[in-house]
Amino acid sequence: MADNEKTATAIDSMGPLAIAGVEPYQEQPGEEYMNEKQKAHFKKILTAWRDQLRNEVDRTVGHMKSEAANFPDPLDRASQEEEFALELRARDRERKLIKKIEKTLAKIDNDEFGYCEQCGTEIGIKRLEARPTASERGYHIGYTQ
Repeated sequence: MADNEKTATAIDSMGPLAIAGVEPYQEQPGEEYMNEKQKAHFKKILTAWRDQLRNEVDRTVGHMKSEAANFPDPLDRASQEEEFALELRARDRERKLIKKIEKTLAKIDNDEFGYCEQCGTEIGIKRLEARPTASERGYHIGYTQ
């Protein structure tokens, strides 16, 4: 495995906080929920995560262009096509996640971020750090699926 592939794999296994290079948010006693400092914290996490995913898309396109070959052996050609198909499926999931991240960034700008879409209550800082695109409290998940 090439060094850039090892780096990409290591980044893929990192969580959004690690990708953004930020520490978990330390709430202060009496601090208002989703204040400007908290919104900036999550905006930094989401922006870094989105940028990392976009870099992965660019890396995949470059990889597919550089690795594309017309193998005379049908088994080699099939292996390459399968590898490309797996990569494209992963990038498609990431493309959908990028859209979700952008929707979440818009929610931050519109002061709608951090509140459950089902009941309007606070989702919570810790849950949002674990899953920054969360739109519901964990309580509702089992009931809506």
